[in-house]
Amino acid sequence: MTASATTVLLLVVGARFLVPLLIPRFPLPAIVAALILDGIDQTVFQMFGFDPPGYQGYDKAMDVYYLAIAYLSTLRNWANGPAVQVARFLYFYRLIGVVAFELAQLRALLLIFPNTFEYFFIAYETYRLFWNPARVTLRRWIITAAVIWIFVKLPQEWWIHVAQLDFTDMVAEVPWFGPAVVAALILLGLVYWYAVRPRQPEPDWQWHVAADPLPRGAVTVADRNRWVAEHGRLLSTATLEKVTLIGLLWVIYAQVLPGTTATPIELFLGTSVIVLANAAVSLLVARSARGMERTLLAFGVRVLMNVGLMFVAERLLSADGRQFDSAAALFFVLLVSLLTLLDDRYRPIYEMRFATPSTRVP
Repeated sequence: MTASATTVLLLVVGARFLVPLLIPRFPLPAIVAALILDGIDQTVFQMFGFDPPGYQGYDKAMDVYYLAIAYLSTLRNWANGPAVQVARFLYFYRLIGVVAFELAQLRALLLIFPNTFEYFFIAYETYRLFWNPARVTLRRWIITAAVIWIFVKLPQEWWIHVAQLDFTDMVAEVPWFGPAVVAALILLGLVYWYAVRPRQPEPDWQWHVAADPLPRGAVTVADRNRWVAEHGRLLSTATLEKVTLIGLLWVIYAQVLPGTTATPIELFLGTSVIVLANAAVSLLVARSARGMERTLLAFGVRVLMNVGLMFVAERLLSADGRQFDSAAALFFVLLVSLLTLLDDRYRPIYEMRFATPSTRVP
């Protein structure tokens, strides 16, 4: 690989890891940017005349990475509880489907488990640009998800994963395809402008892309730690969700990382132990009122803690005669540290926002 190709690869991969970190603060533009990067990365590589070996696997892994951050940002930002419930179902449904696909390598599974969550997230954030989503009912969110599922994602998943068609190739090979797509987009624009727009209610506010302010009483880490100290439990549905989220993600990543010898069950159980250890430490920190406001500093401390846990794991595996992949372990430490930190910082906001009236934060 030439120096220029290496530079392009590093820039693309770096962007795909860094851009999703903006989703919690700028949800709509950041997730659209992540979606665009996902769609054009291969084209960029082809422009420079190279195809990174094994990139398809990493591409899928980076998809689930930025969607994980998008899901955690719903806990931080969304002011509509039913919308979070629908997003939770859509996200974990897709995550289970990706795990099943990685283990069985049946493309039809990606059609059965479509990535509806991503477009549902975009639909919510687009609505929030102009209107208050807190007033929307569960029924309307379910209808929105169903429309996206049936009329957008099923055709798209069939096109990509079953028919294995490529948009660029279709435009080049079928003369009428490109103009037909342009005509369809113009028609949709006209329908919106003349049929939908006049029936829309007056905007609730001037449009804004930044996330809404956090609830009063949940702005600082110290505020959230006081809530966790009073209401947090190690053995809880929140911990179960965190274990499931990161455990399934690591099973997916392990399928594309070289040198993985552990079974999916071993990977999930091992990850669960690390996540539980992180949850226990986070709970102790909250109860001691020693949390760190600076995210980067807290991330660095958590990385050091997880490096220590991985060192213990390495000694145990070495004693059992197994090989330990240091590169994969470092990647695992960074992934677990980032996602557990975001979960610990965002989940209390969700719990405080939708607490029972007797405990709700104003």
